[in-house]
Amino acid sequence: MATAPKQKARRRGAAAKPAADRGAQVQSLVRALTILNRLAEADDGASLTDIAQQVGVPVSTAHRLLTTLQQERYVRFDGERALWSIGVQVFVVGNSFVRTRNLVQIARPHMRQLMLESGETVNLAVEDKGEAIYLAQIECRQMMRALATPGARVPLHCSGVGKALLAAMPESQRSAILHKHGLPRVSARTLTTPAALREDLTRAAERGYAVDDEEHAVGLRCAAAVIRDEVGEAIAAVSLSGPAARISDDRVAVLGDLVRRTAETITAEYGGRRSFGTAA
Repeated sequence: MATAPKQKARRRGAAAKPAADRGAQVQSLVRALTILNRLAEADDGASLTDIAQQVGVPVSTAHRLLTTLQQERYVRFDGERALWSIGVQVFVVGNSFVRTRNLVQIARPHMRQLMLESGETVNLAVEDKGEAIYLAQIECRQMMRALATPGARVPLHCSGVGKALLAAMPESQRSAILHKHGLPRVSARTLTTPAALREDLTRAAERGYAVDDEEHAVGLRCAAAVIRDEVGEAIAAVSLSGPAARISDDRVAVLGDLVRRTAETITAEYGGRRSFGTAA
């Protein structure tokens, strides 16, 4: 019967670990994660000395952290070259994230925030069979607003999301799509010549967002930017759209930067890698 108080005392003692010890444990975790981040950027691996310098710790500390990570297979050591690199367990963990990530679920909170900041409707779309298909929409609170039902399709060459995706495509893929679908006139402002479209896509790639200037529907303007995956390929586009009466020439640039930053945020949360388009 006398042992119970002692057990409780031990448990209380464990819970009351000094703050300095807890801080040291957290610091070790941060250092270990920093090592993993540095190794992820080193395609050919890194030496113990280089890792210690990059992380800002003594060589002995770096070695202790590396050997601990090695035991759990997060890093591996090449004895012949004396270099450390990322281990297989990092792939296992990352692959789990890839399997379970949901683009719409990840993008929706950022789309809602974009709608609140801009006051305009926000759309998410992907390329499918040479067209853009809408996956989700966050409607703005204005009486006049653009509507795009999820599942609706629009041409790539004259829509904001479509032009953003085209600007980010490899030339061969873009040419194949345009050759198949052509450049039909949808409105009086639709770009219907390859030269005009190429010039527009080049500008879109340079600034990081595409603009639909009443090219798909009279009186409607749109700015769009792409979301990228882990290898830097464009997998979707997010856009802002609204009546030209509200989206003036000056406001297009402001909204374009806003949608570009949102696309970059979604890209990062999706596990993607930022890159610029390939239009030339």
